[in-house]
Amino acid sequence: MSGPWWDRAVIYQVYPRSYADSNGDGIGDLPGITSKLDHLAWLGVDALWLSPTFPSPNADWGYDVADYRGVHPDLGSLADMEQLLIEAERRHIRVLLDLVPNHTSDEHPWFHDPAKRDWYVWRDPKPDGSPPNNWKSVFGGPAWTLDDRSGQYYLHNFLAKQPDLDWWNEDVRHAFDEILRFWFDRGVAGFRIDVAHALVKDRQLRDNPPARPTDSPSWQRAGQWPKHNMGLPEAVDVHRRWRRVAEEYDPERLLVGETYTMELEKLATYAVPDGLQLCMNFVFLHAPFVAEQLAAVVGETERLLPASATPVWHASSHDDPRFATRWCNGDEAAIRCALVALLSLRGACILYQGDEIGMEAVDVPPEREHDMVGRDPGRTPMVWSEEDGAGFTAPGVEPWLPLGDRSRNVGAQRADPDSILTLTRDLIVLRKHRGLLTGAYERIEAPPGVWAFRREGGALVAANLGETAVVLEGVSGAIVIGSDRSRDDEVVEGPLELGPREAVVLAA
Repeated sequence: MSGPWWDRAVIYQVYPRSYADSNGDGIGDLPGITSKLDHLAWLGVDALWLSPTFPSPNADWGYDVADYRGVHPDLGSLADMEQLLIEAERRHIRVLLDLVPNHTSDEHPWFHDPAKRDWYVWRDPKPDGSPPNNWKSVFGGPAWTLDDRSGQYYLHNFLAKQPDLDWWNEDVRHAFDEILRFWFDRGVAGFRIDVAHALVKDRQLRDNPPARPTDSPSWQRAGQWPKHNMGLPEAVDVHRRWRRVAEEYDPERLLVGETYTMELEKLATYAVPDGLQLCMNFVFLHAPFVAEQLAAVVGETERLLPASATPVWHASSHDDPRFATRWCNGDEAAIRCALVALLSLRGACILYQGDEIGMEAVDVPPEREHDMVGRDPGRTPMVWSEEDGAGFTAPGVEPWLPLGDRSRNVGAQRADPDSILTLTRDLIVLRKHRGLLTGAYERIEAPPGVWAFRREGGALVAANLGETAVVLEGVSGAIVIGSDRSRDDEVVEGPLELGPREAVVLAA
């Protein structure tokens, strides 16, 4: 059970605007998060990842940064951040910030400083006045915008208000070294690195080729494979540089990469021993809730990652639909099944706020929408109670995004020993304080619809994701935790019977 803390960590992601509103303005904030740290301590998480907290005009809701050394006034102040760090440390919870190094806001002072013009990617038009190449923005349309004043185009892989930095520029690299140190010196335990896979662009700005049949649906829609503006191997050189900065500190700081690729072979290229310590696995997140397919992704990930690498598993995020809706269609048995499997895998696990109570996506009417690509349903406020305001904000206050169903809430579930929340907590306790869920992962044969595996520490995990009851032959041991808690401590000798959407962890 030795090794770095992140090898078996549970990291809890908070979307700050939607976690807890301390001042009644309908927007979550840092003091609100501080007020909920006891919940996270009770839950047993190792670290808290905060989606962007920096000043931003919010064209992309914090992912367009105007100042890397401040706090957005909607969320609080540097003093509030300091208090959050102090209170989290008292509860042995590490805090990770969300760093956005691929691009800035077009309102960042760097973008308007003539001395820093070459910190961004500027190019002349083609002779016909068109953009320098055929690259497409992730959010649609060309990845270039013409600046009428200079007559040049600037690159933006995302919104036009998010100009890309030029990571071939040594001054940019040095500036981010110092940004990391600024926050590490203040006690931040690490960063989740946004768009970690796409920092470095092709020097020659070559056109991208057409999309391939194996490319993700988003690239199929765009009609091109982003070969030259995303996923270049030189990004790993930047990761290695940041790792050296992280290693200047004791304890070493953590770097979690948003390594957004749908190819596990590509994911493995980021998992180098002297680079990012954790690389997020989006192939797993996007897999369907089918036992055979999830097991295949995990097995292939285990096969391809270097022996020194720690796998990372997550099923929801601020960008991706909630697993309780996307995988489980709101079915509580399926949600419980998913949590048992997710929290029993080898490596680190990321829970998104609300995953621990089975929180679902919320229908956001058009007049309440904020996000330009429809991600609001996964960003709605946390449900703490059934009362008006859901414990997120004061009664009678209209939150910035609408509240969803309040029947699944922290208060009610904490008082219920059979709740999704209690199950999540007990699984985290099992991960942290017993040796069963340690060591190597090994898939075992199981009936159709069942994902079953062993952990070297002695656990046998079986999750029936199907709609019919099944039997696993030759199983012996005691159920430590079941998705049906009435089976806890049940002794199994011979066949293990699992109902539809039922999962167990056995000491085998």
